[in-house]
Amino acid sequence: MKKLWLAAAIGSTLLASSAFAQSAPDNSKIVVAHRGASAYLPEHTLPAKAMAYAMRPDFIEQDVVMTKDDKLVVLHDHYLDRVTNVAEVFPDRARKDGRYYAIDFTLDEIKQLSVTEGFNIKDGKQVQGFPERYPMWTSDFKVPTFEEEIEMIQGMNKTLGYDIGIYPEIKAPWFHRHEGKDISKAVLKVLKNYGYTDKASKVFLQTFDFNELKRIHDELMPAMSMDVKLVQLMAYTDWNETMVYDSKGQAQPYSYDWMFAKGGMEKVAKYADGIGPWKPMVVSDESTKGNIKLTGLVNAAHAQGMQVHPYTFRADTGRIPAYANDFNDMLDIFYNTANVDGVFTDFPDRAVNFLHNKK
Repeated sequence: MKKLWLAAAIGSTLLASSAFAQSAPDNSKIVVAHRGASAYLPEHTLPAKAMAYAMRPDFIEQDVVMTKDDKLVVLHDHYLDRVTNVAEVFPDRARKDGRYYAIDFTLDEIKQLSVTEGFNIKDGKQVQGFPERYPMWTSDFKVPTFEEEIEMIQGMNKTLGYDIGIYPEIKAPWFHRHEGKDISKAVLKVLKNYGYTDKASKVFLQTFDFNELKRIHDELMPAMSMDVKLVQLMAYTDWNETMVYDSKGQAQPYSYDWMFAKGGMEKVAKYADGIGPWKPMVVSDESTKGNIKLTGLVNAAHAQGMQVHPYTFRADTGRIPAYANDFNDMLDIFYNTANVDGVFTDFPDRAVNFLHNKK
């Protein structure tokens, strides 16, 4: 019910803004390889990133978490058990909630693990999240470090002459800081070491944590003489994507409701160069074929000079919304009808081909 209310709020309050008469930023449409070529190889592995690179997206995404010994590794979650065999290799290292957190393991320990397609445990058995994708536990994949991935992408930029950028996400900075780790500062140090320092650098740095985004913008980057492009990822409050700790150390979900209200994008734009919304925040799920209902979020963000890069575009069975005929039609609706500036997709080859054919 709350999600429906928020969707309605976007349509009623944002659409009322006279700022919609302003034109969108003049940017070329882009493709972001979501966790690499994750439709074809296990997510966030170096082979998945190399395959994505060959598909010529504009950016490749890295989700970054921190280890016990303060190293940065590329994982979508700040725990290990969804994509690795950590429960077999280190069976006694789970926390009370049953999860195996990356922050409890050294880099050397994490490098001992094998990575596979994402899975869930149902009735005591591993069930692959996307059954049509790469078969589980075949070949041998590892968790890469942030530096390893940057070096591979920059190395291929040199040998192939392309200019493919990176799109790192600081995962759960609120959790890391509660555990005594300043992951944001560590990520910025790595970016600076590899030459990503200003708006001209081929990088977007994203996070779901608005308080941390402000800290990066107002404190960390000025102290390090940096000014890279920042993106505010958007969630619904009841996803518990970002938590805030009270004086007693109890975690409460951060409220994203204000982002969907009138003036929300104006506040975000003080700190961000773009937003990363979930697809239904841009095109309402109430849309039907021939009757696409836009929420107004794209126009509200464009009115503040921000880019819009929604997530996640997948061609798997059951992942095409009812209002689209197929994957290309979905891309057409978002790129052209909704006028987004880029998309995150597990199928970067298909999005790149779509834009190429349109040109």
